[in-house]
Amino acid sequence: TLMMHIFLTKGGYVLVEWHGITIETNGILEGIYISLRLIGIVMIATIMTLSTSPIDLTDAFERLLAPLKMFKLPVHQLSMIMSIALRFIPTLMDELDKIILAQKSRGSEISSGNIATRIKSFIPLLVPLFISAFQRAEELAVAMEVRGYDANVKRTSYRQLKWQLRDTLSLIMIIPI
Repeated sequence: TLMMHIFLTKGGYVLVEWHGITIETNGILEGIYISLRLIGIVMIATIMTLSTSPIDLTDAFERLLAPLKMFKLPVHQLSMIMSIALRFIPTLMDELDKIILAQKSRGSEISSGNIATRIKSFIPLLVPLFISAFQRAEELAVAMEVRGYDANVKRTSYRQLKWQLRDTLSLIMIIPI
């Protein structure tokens, strides 16, 4: 994201111009801004998934998405997809750390060189990361199937969630991101 904005966002002062490629201040600022927002979103999602049970996450998403039922959208399925995706973030980060350690043990220099070299060194990490993600998704699908999960069955809830002051405060803190 940062690199995309550096080279594609125009405006501000021209810092570097070389063979028709320009790097301008607005591109750098926009890239930093968007990158920090993405990092913040990932951090919030990680904290939320580590501190909240999967059932509570699904119930919370289902309540937040409830107005979409008016449009005949499958709110339960959407909330389940969102909670599973959020639960996968820390797992994928751990998997990426393992892959990086494995690559370093094979002599790959991932964190050295200029920014372009570092970006290129991360490309070989994507294939094992995607393979691992697909394997985990397959394991999860089998586990859900074995446990008899059916997305079309109406769910009941043991605990009813109630909106509290801390929910409002959390929402106020997250909205700017």
